[in-house]
Amino acid sequence: MQLKQLRIENLRLIQALDLDLLPGWNLFLGANGAGKTSLLEAAFLLSHGRSFRSAARDALTRRGSGGFSIYGELLKSGATLERVGIARTAGRLEARLNRESVAIGELVRHVAVLCFEPGSHELIAGPSEERRRFLDWGVFHVEQTFLADWRRYQRALRQRNALLRTEGGSSVDLDTWDHELALAAEPLSRMRRRYFEALLPHLAQLSGELLPELGAPRLQFHPGFDDGLSLEEVLAVQRDRDRMRGHTGAGPHRADWSLGFENAPRREHLSRGQEKLCAFTCVMAQARLHAETTGEWPVIGLDDLAAEVDLPHQNRMLGILAATGAQVLVTGTEESPALAQAGQPIGRFHVEQGRVTRLL
Repeated sequence: MQLKQLRIENLRLIQALDLDLLPGWNLFLGANGAGKTSLLEAAFLLSHGRSFRSAARDALTRRGSGGFSIYGELLKSGATLERVGIARTAGRLEARLNRESVAIGELVRHVAVLCFEPGSHELIAGPSEERRRFLDWGVFHVEQTFLADWRRYQRALRQRNALLRTEGGSSVDLDTWDHELALAAEPLSRMRRRYFEALLPHLAQLSGELLPELGAPRLQFHPGFDDGLSLEEVLAVQRDRDRMRGHTGAGPHRADWSLGFENAPRREHLSRGQEKLCAFTCVMAQARLHAETTGEWPVIGLDDLAAEVDLPHQNRMLGILAATGAQVLVTGTEESPALAQAGQPIGRFHVEQGRVTRLL
């Protein structure tokens, strides 16, 4: 997949921007706060319906404007051109595909953008929510029923939680929703586990290329409950505790996964730089699996490539990227020597106060 054009209005400090992108590597250079990250964020929003920056929703709209809009032209395999867009107006998020209004989920299904950025270490060291989002984005793109199954589960979870918080909520009603929650959970857990197992060989290969000093990787998936029992049995056992807390403590909404290594079994054994390299390994494993299952590489964004990553590891990262043929969007305050050593044609752009100029 290639992002041919990106048109942005009122996103952060960008007032209006119309940008033609190269099919290969695009490098955006500028001072801190110039708006480089917002370019990657715009592409990511088209693919995820949210920013990769935490708590960013209220800060996305340019100050003084009523909302933002992002438009992109995608070149897919077979030279198919698709026009995609996302906008926030009056606090409401809207999506368009080929000039027709669509659900956000339908837009996301057509756009694939993955980003590695300074906060990516949270994928390894942060809360489980980050790892579930990572997993579910991948599952969504390969499992046609995932979104419908996820929504069914969320409805059942809301109903059960409401009963838990209702004084005198009957056990009979809870039995009914325990059963429905367990039924809805089964396909979610099965699809997540299947995706995770497909991801494992890519993770193992890439970690060997990028972090051989850590030894063999150890990957674990946890479905969010003790799968030695059925979820319905777990919910029955934990019901009194759930009543006290007012929410459901077990199920796919608590799912998680972890990445450890022979020489660093726990994530606490990793340095911040190693956490970032592990996160890059996960992002590229997901990109490889996406290409394997859909036939198209996602667009890859690298925000502030050199932050907390030494030059030898930058060289390895860019070598892995160069072998993919994917379109790459890179930002930095200056050009890393590793980019020159990657041997790829690079389109260079200067970014200043939300304005972008192509460099010769």
